[in-house]
Amino acid sequence: MGMEHRMLRGPVKAMLRMLYPPQCLSCGQAVASGPDVTPAQDAGGGLCPECWQETCFISGLACASCGAPLADDGHSGAQEQETRCDDCLSVARPWHHGRAAIVYSGVGRELVLTLKHGDRPDLAPTLALWLSQAAAPVIRPGMIVAPVPLHFRRLLKRRYNQSALLARHLAGMQGLHHLPDLLLRRRHTPGQDHRGVADRFANISGAVAINPRRASRIADKQVLLVDDVMTSGATLAAAAEALLAAGSGPVSVAVLARAVKDA
Repeated sequence: MGMEHRMLRGPVKAMLRMLYPPQCLSCGQAVASGPDVTPAQDAGGGLCPECWQETCFISGLACASCGAPLADDGHSGAQEQETRCDDCLSVARPWHHGRAAIVYSGVGRELVLTLKHGDRPDLAPTLALWLSQAAAPVIRPGMIVAPVPLHFRRLLKRRYNQSALLARHLAGMQGLHHLPDLLLRRRHTPGQDHRGVADRFANISGAVAINPRRASRIADKQVLLVDDVMTSGATLAAAAEALLAAGSGPVSVAVLARAVKDA
């Protein structure tokens, strides 16, 4: 019975694809498929050609701490793994390494905001796939995957934690253990938008803590911290510091989108 089910699954999926062609995650138009699709477009699966062109996927040389794209002068060589952007050179990061899938601009920004505020959890599997591919260089066997937490007041309003959705799918793709409640938001903080860097760090200071019921699970374990977007890195820093203070091993970060200057 199980084998028959698996044999039928392929034809059924093909038939459903004919009846309901895949739609672009951003604009809803039909998504191109077949031999005419370029490898680059296929890597951004879920987007039509127009939206794909307006989405900046981060490939090539990137900051080793936050994943921001960097200009490649062709001489990076062995230094590539430790190259830092200006932000990460000026602000100490408590985490080890970081990666980002897309730049927080254009269609990329729209997708992040739609996942976050538009009641579209169905976007998470594809966006997590992009993130899983981008984060692959920093993922290690046995890592614990944990999302940046939401305060319960914000969680009640949104109904889901978008970072937890991304973390769950990424962990499944990479065969890692997901602890969605590893971190807690101890107090409700005002939004970080329109704040300066120093104010962002002050706003989030002391707001993130380890769930005491999960603390023993991370002793000396490497942790992959997942968030939807990184701007200043204040929230990720608060979460990483809480993990390290609780006795975790090295912390790395993976964010769907990285805000960059002039993007």
